[in-house]
Amino acid sequence: MSTSTSHATLRYTTLRIGVFVGCLLVAGVLAHFGVIPAGVGASNGIWVVLVALIISAPLSYVLLRKQRDAMSEQIVDGVGKAKERLAANQAQEDGAQPQSAPRGGSPRTGSA
Repeated sequence: MSTSTSHATLRYTTLRIGVFVGCLLVAGVLAHFGVIPAGVGASNGIWVVLVALIISAPLSYVLLRKQRDAMSEQIVDGVGKAKERLAANQAQEDGAQPQSAPRGGSPRTGSA
């Protein structure tokens, strides 16, 4: 795994939160100056957060494509390594010989 993809998930998540916070600030300023509705009654905070979520989702999808691809590559590599370890462990277990039955005679099968 290269250095550029070693923290891809953390980088993508941080940038995604940054895009959301930026949209939240813009939506808050627009609501404060009356460019967008400020909500109904006491719902101003919830309204601004919802507007920020709706705006940040497509922006993140478009702007963070490269980081998302690096993150998915990191996840696929991790899953592949986990599958390899699981297969190696299963092969090691299959290679172990089971304990034989005690040598005192054959096990009883049936009624007396």
